[in-house]
Amino acid sequence: MSLITPIQKPTNWFAIYTKSRSEKKVFERLNDAGYESFLPLTTEVRQWSDRKKKVKSPLIKSYVFVKVKKKGLVPIYNIPGVVTVLKHLGEPAIVKEVEINNLKILTNNSEATKIVAAISLKSGKPVQVVYGPFEGLIAIYLSNSGKHRVIVKVEALNSFTEITLPLSHIKKIA
Repeated sequence: MSLITPIQKPTNWFAIYTKSRSEKKVFERLNDAGYESFLPLTTEVRQWSDRKKKVKSPLIKSYVFVKVKKKGLVPIYNIPGVVTVLKHLGEPAIVKEVEINNLKILTNNSEATKIVAAISLKSGKPVQVVYGPFEGLIAIYLSNSGKHRVIVKVEALNSFTEITLPLSHIKKIA
């Protein structure tokens, strides 16, 4: 009997790039295959000629997140709708746990968010939301013409989401 236990390799979050408009199907297929996956959805009001309807759509188009060991990514390519795994310097890019947590907080309060373009951002200071529905969110603070905005960034995807909050709801992270 050996007292030494093998070292367990950690599981990480990875971004899976999907076919256009296939995010929900890929998410379902990943769950059916037993993977821990996450699809951040936002609620939008869509206007048709005869009615308005609330529709859930992906917060980040063409991406689903999956938590696996790096070697566990190979079978994911066989799931219909999966195009590739997001890579950085030729290796699968790891999405930080804090970024996934931020996306979860955003999706729980999706009606107060909107997507902003990366080019409109300036470097700011990191802040944490300490009050309100986005409590716990870690983001970048920007002030623009009297509006106090918080930008949530998913670094691996170069994706940004903007939230306007009262100044009293955020605190500077040292």
